[in-house]
Amino acid sequence: MSRFFIDRPIFAWMLAMGLMLAGVLAILTLPIAQYPTIAPPAVSISATYPGASAETLENSVTQVIEQQLKGIDHLLYFSSTGASNGLVTITVTFEPGTNPDIAQVQVQNKLTQATPLLPAEVQAQGLIVEKAQSDFIMIVALYDTDGRHDTIDLGDYLTSKVADPISRLDGVGDTQVLGADYAMRIWLDPYKLNNYKLMPSDVAAAVLAQNVQVPAGELGALPAAPGQELDATINGQSRLKTADQFKAVILKTGSDGSIVRLGDVARVEIGGDNYTQLARLNGHPASALAIKLASGANALKTVALVKSRIAQLATQFPPGIAVSLPVDNSSFIRLSITDVVETLLIAIALVVAVMFLFLQNWRATLIPAIAGPVVLLGTFAVLSIAG
Repeated sequence: MSRFFIDRPIFAWMLAMGLMLAGVLAILTLPIAQYPTIAPPAVSISATYPGASAETLENSVTQVIEQQLKGIDHLLYFSSTGASNGLVTITVTFEPGTNPDIAQVQVQNKLTQATPLLPAEVQAQGLIVEKAQSDFIMIVALYDTDGRHDTIDLGDYLTSKVADPISRLDGVGDTQVLGADYAMRIWLDPYKLNNYKLMPSDVAAAVLAQNVQVPAGELGALPAAPGQELDATINGQSRLKTADQFKAVILKTGSDGSIVRLGDVARVEIGGDNYTQLARLNGHPASALAIKLASGANALKTVALVKSRIAQLATQFPPGIAVSLPVDNSSFIRLSITDVVETLLIAIALVVAVMFLFLQNWRATLIPAIAGPVVLLGTFAVLSIAG
């Protein structure tokens, strides 16, 4: 084989240059990540049962779902965690090399069989199936600078104005808001409920029944009477929006015409949808958006896109809201790449020096000096072809 290339030097040069060119092009397309993908793929299932204890979650949610997770291709094992806040997470782990997209579809299909068996409260909250990601590539935080906003204000603004534009960027696999959104909080007074002979379930049923969007229909639609010229859409009362509207919800009526409203037995206010998280940045109220990298995405390119998009959105932030990047793992990746390149250059220089020291001939030394870059760049081309 060596004689073939020695007798055809032009072909050997063209082949070497072709390998180098292919390697340079491959470098531009190969993914860059903080750690290599060596862990087996996993799919996570998240469900919420408000007010349930960990034991209740185990009996009514976790076991029901786990019993349906059978017959899935390449399944290794699954594990589950349930907390006292009503949140349960089941992680389904597959054999290395399994296509995570196919695994997610199979888990989703199995979950549809378990959904009708779950409590109605869990079904109403919804179940989330997603590919389990590794650590966050970066965290974007919004914090208050002048005392105008609290954590809930920042969390709601982050969810409504920042999370969606960021999640649509190329390379972003998943986002998680570390904070709370706005929600209508109803704090029941048990003594007043007892005085009016009401139960919390009565309050929940009344709110659900009176806080609905009802299509009222159309007036004057075809078929219409002769001479009918008016055709109007009727807009009924929409969902309740303010605390005063919720306070006016009727809970009970008496035979004497008396009415018990929600405001008579409860304190109603706009607050956070949960109070399990409290975020602060350097002592200031804050809320954060954690960003996970998509499978096979370029970490450096994704972080650059996120920073550029955040800079655009920051020009529209209300007064008193500032942005910070408390976690940015791309800096670690850049330093790692710099160290690898420096080490590689030092190694090539040492190889050339040792070869010249023993051969005492620059022409003979030039051969391994040229072969090094050809082999290294060819390796990148092979990595790209092999996926």
